[in-house]
Amino acid sequence: MAVMKVKLYGSEILRKKVAQLEKLPDHFETLIADMYETMNEEKGIGLSANQVGLDMSFFIVDFGLYDEKYGRQIFINPEILEMEGETLDEEGCLSLPGINEKVKRADRIRIKYKDANFTDRDEEYFDYLSRVIQHEFDHLNGIVFTDRISALKRSFIKNKLAALETEAKEIEAEETAA
Repeated sequence: MAVMKVKLYGSEILRKKVAQLEKLPDHFETLIADMYETMNEEKGIGLSANQVGLDMSFFIVDFGLYDEKYGRQIFINPEILEMEGETLDEEGCLSLPGINEKVKRADRIRIKYKDANFTDRDEEYFDYLSRVIQHEFDHLNGIVFTDRISALKRSFIKNKLAALETEAKEIEAEETAA
């Protein structure tokens, strides 16, 4: 297993709607293991493929710390079918280190996706699990959690966002030059 580089706010791939998977890539199991290693290293609960630079529609979560009956899950080509209720809670993101804001999310979602075996699933999630899934689902559509806060709140963190964008551009320039 290897720790992957998490893309920072300002990286182009974080603003892109990623490509659906028609089949699992040959190296999928290794990729998933590396993503879990990365997520654990960064102390996260979820990680989308585009956060590690992959133009693929899937994300991973590890609900084990929150609820053992769920544990680790993989959501491939997810589609949220229903959303109900509303809750406000603080969110952070591995791509936006040092930034935490309260975000409105649905209390309950129904989501259709393919699991790690590329089998169709249709399930409901509630409360915190629903929030994590919505956050990661947004990533796959080029949305970050700060897009879901008010313009006023965003204005308070604009310098932090600008600094992350600058850092992301510098890192991408170095990677391109290498």
